[in-house]
Amino acid sequence: MDLLPKPRQVEEKEGFYELGWNSVIVVDSVIGDMAEEHGTVYAAILRDNLQQGTGITCAVTKGAGRGGDIVLMKDAALKAQEYHLSVTENGIVIAGGDGAAVLYGVQTLSQIVAQSGGMIPCVEITDAPDIKNRGYFFDETRGRILTLDRLKDMVDRISRYKMNQFQLYVEHTYLFRDLTEMWRDETPLTAEDILELDRYCRERHVELVPALASFGHLYMLLSTKSYGDLCERENSWKEPFSFWDRMRHHTLNATDDRALALVKSMLAEYGALFTSNKFNICADETFDLGKEKSKETAERDGVHEMYIRFVNELCTFLTAQGKQPQFFGDIICKNPDYISRLPEDTLCLTWGYAPEQREEECRLMAEAGARQYVCPGVCGWNQWMNLIENSYKNITRMCGYARKYHAEGVLNTDWGDCGHVNYPAFSVPGMIYGACFSWNPLEIGFEEINEQISRLEYRDRSGALVGLMAQISNYSKFDWWAANVFYEKYVLGHEPENDKLLPDTVQQEDTMAQADRKLRDIMRQMKQTATSMDSQIRSIVAEVDLAVEAIRIWNMVGTMLAVKERGENWDEVQAYGLASRVERWFMAYKQQWRAISKEGDLHHIAEIVFWYADYLRSRTDVVQIK
Repeated sequence: MDLLPKPRQVEEKEGFYELGWNSVIVVDSVIGDMAEEHGTVYAAILRDNLQQGTGITCAVTKGAGRGGDIVLMKDAALKAQEYHLSVTENGIVIAGGDGAAVLYGVQTLSQIVAQSGGMIPCVEITDAPDIKNRGYFFDETRGRILTLDRLKDMVDRISRYKMNQFQLYVEHTYLFRDLTEMWRDETPLTAEDILELDRYCRERHVELVPALASFGHLYMLLSTKSYGDLCERENSWKEPFSFWDRMRHHTLNATDDRALALVKSMLAEYGALFTSNKFNICADETFDLGKEKSKETAERDGVHEMYIRFVNELCTFLTAQGKQPQFFGDIICKNPDYISRLPEDTLCLTWGYAPEQREEECRLMAEAGARQYVCPGVCGWNQWMNLIENSYKNITRMCGYARKYHAEGVLNTDWGDCGHVNYPAFSVPGMIYGACFSWNPLEIGFEEINEQISRLEYRDRSGALVGLMAQISNYSKFDWWAANVFYEKYVLGHEPENDKLLPDTVQQEDTMAQADRKLRDIMRQMKQTATSMDSQIRSIVAEVDLAVEAIRIWNMVGTMLAVKERGENWDEVQAYGLASRVERWFMAYKQQWRAISKEGDLHHIAEIVFWYADYLRSRTDVVQIK
């Protein structure tokens, strides 16, 4: 029996509970009369899951349970988030120390039924999380803006795997009432969207936490005529759009009092929509601080002093409003003692995304007395397919650091970076890794957990799906990041940081040909795997197929660019054919995007894609490689 996250104690017993037409889900009156516990919502979730797993629809009622019932109840003897699931031949009882725990028991029973059908094996499970706060962070601003329905789907999955926090990150993708110039070319979330999502999260014991850029990463705000003068850099609003600039530049001038007032007004307006008492101000990657407009102050006081003063102002502002401030710790890690300059309840989000991520930052913040969450990542940014094995290595390692340094939580991050081109469903394995390893310290091997996720999440009886997905990124040689670097070099004049325009691999024709063969082989295997999957889940195969096509196409583009860079002539017939293939793929990609997302940065992605198609056709108005 596959159960994710792994429960602490499982005792399998003889016999079965037979689910039938007369089975009733009973919400104990102690839960049902307490609105904040949402007992009837848990019952509805269970009813729907039982129906999906067995075809049987159970009635739902409130009151005292009888023999043969499925009873949801609170138990004062159990701790918060601790549940006990008892399946006997005469009935099922899910007892929890609080409402969240009852829901966790519901999710465990749902996983059992998905595998057993209506003959539910007798079992006793006692379970509780190892780490109190287990969150997921989604970038809703750097390209992809999921629709409200898709965000709710994400919340359902967060709840299914027993995470209890969800952070929704925005920069310019919320419709601030007075910042029309910032979002006028966007498809932002509205106040109604946030209020509805907050309600939906509360019913599932997921705390929706606001995350707002407040210092660095204010690209769209600081690219406006109205607020461009608040940028550390001169004339930022005059510059053309650049994915690279959006990631690296556009930090507020911390010495301008207007900047502080503006951010406080944004925090107040956005924070009012959330019932959470937490607020993530982000404040990360302030790369330009002290380099231009505030250079004189930086030379006098130091950049880190400027940084901590500004962050302290924001944290103190939030504290006065009854909010617990959070911020990403990449800057303060260089001076960890500065944590003492911030309000006592401030939480540092210590992040790192390398497969072999070092523990130094976590250790330094712990030694400085900081309250912290440890933040790994699902490793999908700038990729057509997530680096799934990298995410597994990173998440397991970072969850270990969370325990070693007594972190208060784990926040698993899903960034978008240059357009959020990866399909969000490809982050699901990484999401589940984070849920599992923050709940239970038991480490499950990479292949084993992938098989379990395949069977549980994708209803793939073969257990092969996620393992195949994990292989795909190994053969991406000219990825979206490389495509952006090349484009911005020749269109915007941006020099690559490592002075290398094309990856070495695209120069090796044998390597590229082998990668293409492997990708085709993986896709054939995946299509065969579809026969062992539930028909309702098979759409993931089509989604992966489109991603594999993207990787194959962009690998070919990279190969042809390498031919040009070597001063050789390419086959014009082949180049024209590839251009058409790029355009056909992108038409399908747009349809896939629009099925789950608002427009967002799709038009910026299109500009880059079509530049390459035009370049392949050697249009005279397209910049040529010198």
